[in-house]
Amino acid sequence: MGSVSLKIGDGTARFKRSTLFSSAINLLMLFSIVTTNLFALYAFSSRSQSHTPHPLHSNNVSLVSQHLSLILREIDSSHRTLSLMEKQMIGYESLDLSHPEVPQELKLFLQQHQLPLGKDSRTGITQMVASVGHSCEMSLDLLSQYMAYNVFEKCPDDWSLAQKLILRACEPLPRRRCLAKTVHKSGLAWFPDSLWRPVSNSSVNWSGLGCKSFECLKGKKLSRDCVGCFDLATSHEKDRFVKVKGKTDFLIDDVLGLSDGKIRIGFDISSGSGTFAARMAEKNVNIISNTLNIDAPFSEFIAARGVFPLFMSLDQRLPFYDNVFDLIHASNGLDIAVSNKPEKLEFLMFDLDRILKPGGLFWLDNFYCGNDEKKRVLTRLIERFGYKKLKWVVGEKTDVEVYLSAVLQKPARI
Repeated sequence: MGSVSLKIGDGTARFKRSTLFSSAINLLMLFSIVTTNLFALYAFSSRSQSHTPHPLHSNNVSLVSQHLSLILREIDSSHRTLSLMEKQMIGYESLDLSHPEVPQELKLFLQQHQLPLGKDSRTGITQMVASVGHSCEMSLDLLSQYMAYNVFEKCPDDWSLAQKLILRACEPLPRRRCLAKTVHKSGLAWFPDSLWRPVSNSSVNWSGLGCKSFECLKGKKLSRDCVGCFDLATSHEKDRFVKVKGKTDFLIDDVLGLSDGKIRIGFDISSGSGTFAARMAEKNVNIISNTLNIDAPFSEFIAARGVFPLFMSLDQRLPFYDNVFDLIHASNGLDIAVSNKPEKLEFLMFDLDRILKPGGLFWLDNFYCGNDEKKRVLTRLIERFGYKKLKWVVGEKTDVEVYLSAVLQKPARI
């Protein structure tokens, strides 16, 4: 007995002589196999020579056979259940791709591709599977419309359709093999002048929006965080984070002073036009701003200012690794029906906690609580994380409106 080893370099396979110990083991295994087969042959031959088998023995054999059949059925059922679970986890297996109106591009994108060398030793995968949101099944008509295009030609001007799918939790969207509409970015200023320079109407794609110019957006209340926020010349926008207008307003310098100069990168989920990221950029802090183009071109406007927009809904898992951000700034973009679905806010808060580093700051900025009960729900949730309260201010702007501002520090958990 022996083993074969390939020596790379000389192109030959050489036989390595077995040791005395390995030979003894191999002989022992061979003896065991032969002995077992002889006993099995003797047992079967003895049973065949017996013309009157014992009734009790026959009953035992029948009972064992029944149990064995039951075990095999359970194993088969478990295999089917596991296969179904795998398909559900992949996400798109529930899509009815046999429908005649489903575009060929969608079928091609979702097709599984076997790895040429079988199972990958590092990742454990055996095939490449495309990513698509599991809720796309509920919007197959819109998804089919989104994937209907001519390959290698210009994409339809349908970003609003893509956003509609994202808001319906069809995220991530499938990739497409077409060229997106080109909008020439004329008149963009160099950084840092770009932070406060007006953005040209011609550098933005206005399709799918009610307004077709920034003049139309002036004075509009697009959200609680964006009231005329596209007009960078007004004092309302230029004074944000650098001048106090109420007791729930915190200054950037004061918040940065709580971190001993350890704030380098952050994530902003307030629904504004990038002013927070612009002010932080002036302090040499890089901020990623979560955006969606709800009634206005937020993403393009933020990018034109020279800061980073991330086009994404907050319903999906945040695409960042654990413990990477020094700061998270959240305002009313955090509000996802706290009073009606508190579990939904919990999922988001746990994900924000995941990406915030130990010792990092969570800045809750003028969060609209609506009433005391909503404030208590949010307060109880925050206290469960064990954050240290560096700042905590509650203010009432009217008899029924309650606002909460806080700066919290994530603990180092062991």
